[in-house]
Amino acid sequence: MTAQASPSPSVDASFVDHMTQNVAVQFLDRVAASADHEAYRFPRGEGWESVTWRQAGDLVERLAAGLLSLGIQSEQRVGIASATRYEWILADLAVMCAAGATTTVYPTTNAEDTTYILSDAECRVVFAEDDDQIAKLTANKAELPHVSKVVTFTGKTDGDWVIGLDDLAKLGDAYLAEHPGVIEETAKSIAPDQLATLIYTSGTTGRPKGVRLLHKSWVYEGTAIQVQDILDESDLQFLWLPMAHSFGKVLLSAQLACGFATAIDGRVDKIVENLGIVKPTFMGAAPRIFEKAYGRIVTMQAAEGGAKEKIFKKAFEVGLKVDELKRQGKSVPFLLNLQHGLFDKLVFSKVRERFGGRVRFFISGSAALNPEIGAWFHAAGILILEGYGMTENAAGATVNHPDDYKMGTVGPALPGAEVKIGENDEVMLRGPHIMAGYHNLPEETAKTLTEDGWLHTGDKGSLDADGFLTITGRIKELFKTSGGKYVAPPAIESKFKAICPYVSQFLVFGSERNFVSALITLDPDAMAGWAEENGQAGASYTDVVKSDAVHTMIGAYVDELNTKLNRWETIKKWEILDHDLTIESGELTPSMKVKRNVVEDNNKSLIESFYS
Repeated sequence: MTAQASPSPSVDASFVDHMTQNVAVQFLDRVAASADHEAYRFPRGEGWESVTWRQAGDLVERLAAGLLSLGIQSEQRVGIASATRYEWILADLAVMCAAGATTTVYPTTNAEDTTYILSDAECRVVFAEDDDQIAKLTANKAELPHVSKVVTFTGKTDGDWVIGLDDLAKLGDAYLAEHPGVIEETAKSIAPDQLATLIYTSGTTGRPKGVRLLHKSWVYEGTAIQVQDILDESDLQFLWLPMAHSFGKVLLSAQLACGFATAIDGRVDKIVENLGIVKPTFMGAAPRIFEKAYGRIVTMQAAEGGAKEKIFKKAFEVGLKVDELKRQGKSVPFLLNLQHGLFDKLVFSKVRERFGGRVRFFISGSAALNPEIGAWFHAAGILILEGYGMTENAAGATVNHPDDYKMGTVGPALPGAEVKIGENDEVMLRGPHIMAGYHNLPEETAKTLTEDGWLHTGDKGSLDADGFLTITGRIKELFKTSGGKYVAPPAIESKFKAICPYVSQFLVFGSERNFVSALITLDPDAMAGWAEENGQAGASYTDVVKSDAVHTMIGAYVDELNTKLNRWETIKKWEILDHDLTIESGELTPSMKVKRNVVEDNNKSLIESFYS
């Protein structure tokens, strides 16, 4: 085994021995320290409503007491089936303060899988966002014998099995009247090694696996960010990420540790609009959000044509050149610097304004960000810090720092944690953030965790001399052509996304074949704009993407891609699918990862035709 442990960051890792005991105490301490400061902001009617830490703390205490009145005991699971919203956070914090363990369910999860997750976790209470989520539970009530109560945020109540959030708070009021101080006592009783969260990975194959994450994992994640001085109380976060995903939970942990305010709205179609209104200083997102924003801006400028398009292209040509010189530590020639200043006023400032104009940095996680798209944003004065992790290590393992980053890497290990490269270049992780194992799956746990605490990630990577990690792909996703050459699909797919502003997904195939092929899906929003500008307004998505004009356009992008690839990697045959991949079709996981095997099975005959 080749072990290359990453060097320790400059932060003293001894903080791990003095961390707050658990998430509940961490929250109560934050309420006490920042009582009158803004904690959360959320849409209400046509505007936004704001609450202080004290107001949030009072409501969480009532809800936590309500859970205790329903009989929730230490480490018993409480489900949350909801999109990202303020009430989701209240519910989660209430579960923490009642010493329970939150079990997360994506709102897009179908009734069968929802039932499986809640049953496997033996959830006693479930928070259900609305009537759609309630319907999944009532349809399979017989298979949920442990669920004694459903608490809905906005759905219809029945006064018995299904009650409202206000009803739970009233139960809490009565319980607090009889047991004053019970929430503080309960919080102090929670051990660091106690179960806090059960997150079911939306694996691309098979049944989801429940990842057991402890209180110390989440406290560590937030504290490791806080001790690096990355964020503080003056920051404002915009949060839209699915809270059923561990990335979203990390950002909640960071908020408790650092004390900044968070504006919450889980509607993906409102992200750009909300950024302009909220004007946050930072936001976490998956690469697809940056790809869509990049594609939208580029295609809008192309549609303008003429002088505006020329200025836009020239601006980024200059911006990328200046950016590269600065990152290499070289001086920028006077005239080039003058040009850059002009383009910053004409072009880059307008790009930054689209994101609210106050962003210090974005954090990208859950998948690889294309380096060229990262460089494009950086040239416009927008820093995207890549991080890396997985549900099995509470999402945050490595991250770049705003004052010390290397583009194309996912940064060094968080202070107090370790990264090394094992056999077959596999990334291995160890630290306080590592899971306790998979729920009810001891054999799977033994395969993933070594006896001395290292987590097998299944990702290939490398560490440089400064301890910065670069992810090169999934071990299982590598394939070999019939000619014996290895191909890494994610690397090729990522390159295409930086070239083509219309693409949604680009999937590469060719295992044991004599050449590489691809299936392509196009972004519906981008193609609607293209159709209007090219005489196909009103045509269906399928008709547009299957048209000769689109085929010719995409063909030119594929040709451009091939000039950037090794001969054995080049795409010889390809086809545009008549639909984009969706969660509903089963081709994407709820966390927006492609189920490659499902897409391959669904298009088996098409792929076979490439090689017949």
